[in-house]
Amino acid sequence: MSLAELKKHYEAHPYPCYPLLASIKRADTYPMNLMALWARFNGERINVSDGRILLAGSGSFSPYPFSVSNPESTVDAVDLSNKNILRSRLHCLLHRCFNIRYFLGDFQELSQTLTKYHLIESFGVIHHLENPLSALQALQKLLLPGGIIRIMVYGRYARREVESIRRAIKLLDISDLNPIKKMIRKASPESKFRDFINSAWEAETDSGLADMFLNPDVKTYRMSEFMEMVDKTELRPLLFTHDGAVADVEEEIKRMKELDAARKTDTNIICYLGYNCNGEAKKTDKSKLILNPSLIDSVSLFKFAPSSPINRLGFDNPEITADSRRFLRRFIKPIVESTLSIGESDDVEKYLRALYLVRFK
Repeated sequence: MSLAELKKHYEAHPYPCYPLLASIKRADTYPMNLMALWARFNGERINVSDGRILLAGSGSFSPYPFSVSNPESTVDAVDLSNKNILRSRLHCLLHRCFNIRYFLGDFQELSQTLTKYHLIESFGVIHHLENPLSALQALQKLLLPGGIIRIMVYGRYARREVESIRRAIKLLDISDLNPIKKMIRKASPESKFRDFINSAWEAETDSGLADMFLNPDVKTYRMSEFMEMVDKTELRPLLFTHDGAVADVEEEIKRMKELDAARKTDTNIICYLGYNCNGEAKKTDKSKLILNPSLIDSVSLFKFAPSSPINRLGFDNPEITADSRRFLRRFIKPIVESTLSIGESDDVEKYLRALYLVRFK
């Protein structure tokens, strides 16, 4: 499959297709915040005004939440599809996000044009490319030491139903959406096909249907295959964040391999990979804690109703109530951890896991 075919697909079906006026709460971008991620995986604070973020395969939407999460950093968005970039640019303009630079093309071919980055997002991208390993190696070369990649690839058994339908569509030589939509309209309410369509959020839009069933190339991975690819780079897994993932990386790899062996894996693989990261800061007499900047609005004095950011780390987030708002608001500026009481330290661990707070040296 050539890049030309992939480009043609996304020119015909820009993805994802969110309404231009669709907005996102800054709190829901908490796992995209560069300062928080750098502190989490390197144990240091970063000057966010010097921060550089790359969206490698940005699609039509992701520049917007990354800009919301990181308004002081530079966000570079690269995509093969001109229509994806145009829609993304319009979405960002409507929401007054102006710290984004756009690049049309393949991020591998643009490597001489691009700079080095602290954070790279490549969510649902490399599994559509002819050589995913080569793409991952190219992304690694674009990272600064300590740099982080957030990546998602399709899980082999989580995609089982989609891939069955894709094979049937290919055998029927279907290459556009109209016959697929006709099949959906005629599907029996009791059929497995109808059940799948009703449960798949991507089936709600034409671009989602096209991405599921008409994308020219899709690869799926068992955990062993994903790790075999990662091991051929200088990247190392820092944290898995798909649903149900456990915090310990080695335990999660073992758990997923066991589920794969039983063909019971029901999630795609989502994780943060690091390049020469220093690791999390240890609790010491001098370690400090600070609030994830994406949550500043959520702990405002003018917030009253309980809330919690959308789950993006694989588990339900702690609710931000009046009491937790008061507690978290104290960390808008750094606090030396040793000044906290034992009870407060227990709360800190919960919020560190959720990325509400981060520790640094």
